[in-house]
Amino acid sequence: MQVIETIGDFRRARAAFGRLGLVPTMGYLHEGHLSLVRQARATCGAVAVSIFVNPTQFGPQEDFATYPRDTERDMRLLRSAPTDLVFVPTVSTMYPQGFASLVEVAGVTEVLEGAARPGHFRGVATVVCKLLNIVQPTHAFFGQKDAQQVVVIQTMVRDLNLPTEVVVGPTVREPDGLAMSSRNTYLSPPERQAATVLYRALVAAQQRYAQGVREGEAMRQTMHQVLDREPLARTDYVSVADPRTLQELDAVGDQGALLSMAVFIGTTRLIDALLLSEP
Repeated sequence: MQVIETIGDFRRARAAFGRLGLVPTMGYLHEGHLSLVRQARATCGAVAVSIFVNPTQFGPQEDFATYPRDTERDMRLLRSAPTDLVFVPTVSTMYPQGFASLVEVAGVTEVLEGAARPGHFRGVATVVCKLLNIVQPTHAFFGQKDAQQVVVIQTMVRDLNLPTEVVVGPTVREPDGLAMSSRNTYLSPPERQAATVLYRALVAAQQRYAQGVREGEAMRQTMHQVLDREPLARTDYVSVADPRTLQELDAVGDQGALLSMAVFIGTTRLIDALLLSEP
């Protein structure tokens, strides 16, 4: 496994590979990331992982400074995965003095997380575009938990004709349903138990769909009702949206729907999502 910090060195190392899958991460890896590494290995035969806590996707009051980091642990996990190339650039490498170019994706960035976190997806789109240009992967792998991020990146890749196929891996969950996330480490034991309410709310709406309910508002109310019963939870938003445009649905049709939510458990903001499709 080669660990590389500079763009020039990475490009020279990448030349040894044909098909290459990229798994972009912010580090503090967990099984969700490693499942994408294995998927990339199976699909492409060779894997690159980037580890970069991207400052441009954090707002002024968000947790950039305290975001969990443990590079040595990450490297141990990637060696066991295994991984061929690991790109660990510094902030000055990704955003050198005078950096002045940003990637804006209209429409799908203006709702849900985009509305709650202004500028977040501009930072995401910019850093992912840079990583795709640096790594030149044939495939890039992202988790379904960050469902809106997936839609934003798919839109950017399509609109900018980037020669990378975006592959979406399923959300990896703990046995009790909590979606794996680096931010789960912020939770106290009581908060960790309370955090399962996100998945329970999604499943409750999914069950109503399976029973024949198609009204978007009825499913949103179901999710709110489950969340409201958890004293440690404070709901930011719940959504039943078109999975392509992310516009809220009055009724779920043949296109299915994306159920998603953001919920504060104590002071920790967690997101989760689940796709509905016609049976």
